[in-house]
Amino acid sequence: MNYLPLIIKREYLTKIKNKSFIVMTFLSPVLMIFLALAVAYLTQKNNDKTRVISVLDESGLLYDAFISSSKLKYQKLHNVSLEEARQLVEEASSYGLLHITKTNNLNRLSNHIKFYSKEAASLSLITKVEGLLARKITQLKLQNYGVSLDKIKTSKTKVNIIQESFKGKKTSKIDGFIKLAFGGAAGYLLFMFIIIYGNMIMRSVIEEKTNRVIEVIISSVKPVQLMLGKIIGTSLAGVTQFIVWIIFGGAILIGLSVFLDVDLVNQSPIQQNIAVQALENQNLKIQIQEVVTSFFKMPILNLIVAFVLFFILGYLLYSSIYAAIGAAVDSETDTQQFLLPVMMPLILSVYIGFFTVIENPHGTISTVFSFIPFTSPVVMLMRIPFGVPVWQQVVALLILLVSFGIMVWFASKIYRVGILMYGKKPSYKDLVKWIKY
Repeated sequence: MNYLPLIIKREYLTKIKNKSFIVMTFLSPVLMIFLALAVAYLTQKNNDKTRVISVLDESGLLYDAFISSSKLKYQKLHNVSLEEARQLVEEASSYGLLHITKTNNLNRLSNHIKFYSKEAASLSLITKVEGLLARKITQLKLQNYGVSLDKIKTSKTKVNIIQESFKGKKTSKIDGFIKLAFGGAAGYLLFMFIIIYGNMIMRSVIEEKTNRVIEVIISSVKPVQLMLGKIIGTSLAGVTQFIVWIIFGGAILIGLSVFLDVDLVNQSPIQQNIAVQALENQNLKIQIQEVVTSFFKMPILNLIVAFVLFFILGYLLYSSIYAAIGAAVDSETDTQQFLLPVMMPLILSVYIGFFTVIENPHGTISTVFSFIPFTSPVVMLMRIPFGVPVWQQVVALLILLVSFGIMVWFASKIYRVGILMYGKKPSYKDLVKWIKY
């Protein structure tokens, strides 16, 4: 008799009725939104702080380089000594003092600049000041050489190479960024889904094994059916939780917008002015058009279908491994020795996706790893936006499907023996023996 539907139903209902599952389902969106708001608030408070830097330029050559902004004020000091300037800055509680030694030699001027502050200065601020000084000193050197700065400025040219394949298909740099963003998001989502709900499956098996409930269930159900039921039931519970997060999170955002009188759709007058000015910028309009064009140039239908298939099969493949690990051990502490080999292919696939696919999506490394079942769900999803032949996608899916079947068979062997083993921490040698039974 096929008990698989009953097992799936039982696993699904058990998960969604669990108190901790219900609490985290509704609490997680609240925590995530609160965390995002806290980060935004702290970032805004940090950016609201205005820094004052006092500048003592004894050479008198670089004062023009310092132009104050809303967040960074430059206070130029004149006719004071270094000691007097340091005392004034300390008493005024300024951010720091920039001292430029008196010299007429521009080649040595860059080595006679020092910044004094009470604490270690911000790396980004020092980098910004160094950039200002470097540009100013360069301009002074060019003027000494008799070079016209206006001619240099007007001679600067931006090159935007038009890319086109031999078949007449046009591409651009923005295409690559859009494709990488889609592939990266798909791969990261799969990565997180496997980690979160794979561990849930593993903990579920360990819990039932510890409570000895499994001894009653296994007497009338085949191990393969029991394992598949757990995987599918837990997966459906995960999908339910994900949908609730989206709906509940959206409701919280709408509620906050009403409570705080913030319109999430209509922008404020300042934001509208910024948007209008941005749209009036011809270069920005062209870039926006390129982004939209690049998005619709991607094989949208192919991406959706491939994402669903690779996501499901990739998750099922890893879930069967997590279930086998849960059956082999008695506690979560004992799972650590088995989880590293499981995580390594996932981590490897992410690195290959970001560092190899973007550079050469049709190269040997990218192509080979898009067929290996433990890395193909991530790598192939990142390759498809760049144009992968359908036959390669089908072959990768077939390999993944066959690998899932083989892995389920191996995992069920471990599951069948390990689910009834207690009090012993298994080794890899023991797992091999269990498979041979």
